[in-house]
Amino acid sequence: MVKVGLIRCRQTEDMCPGTTDFKIIREKKGVFAGVDEEIEIIGMVSCGGCPGKKAVTRAVDMVKRGADTIVLTSCITRGNPIGFPCPNAKQIKAAIENKLGPGIRILDYTH
Repeated sequence: MVKVGLIRCRQTEDMCPGTTDFKIIREKKGVFAGVDEEIEIIGMVSCGGCPGKKAVTRAVDMVKRGADTIVLTSCITRGNPIGFPCPNAKQIKAAIENKLGPGIRILDYTH
């Protein structure tokens, strides 16, 4: 089983309830295409707001709660739904990877 923790952009929370992320996971599309195992969502949190420093501690917390995969949702990396990707996305990902190490998978988008 793949256990997923989702991190979303706080700036888009009021315009996106995450339904497409959940649908993509349920239907195993997007970044989840080809996943044969069941997927369990451990949690969905925001990055904490610009510049996204809270994403690291929130990723750590989701791993403590069972996540083996952290996903930076498409609002962060692709700018969905407003077409404005986070200018700090690469730094956020690098900081999470540095903190969690190689045993935790980090994915760049959902859909």
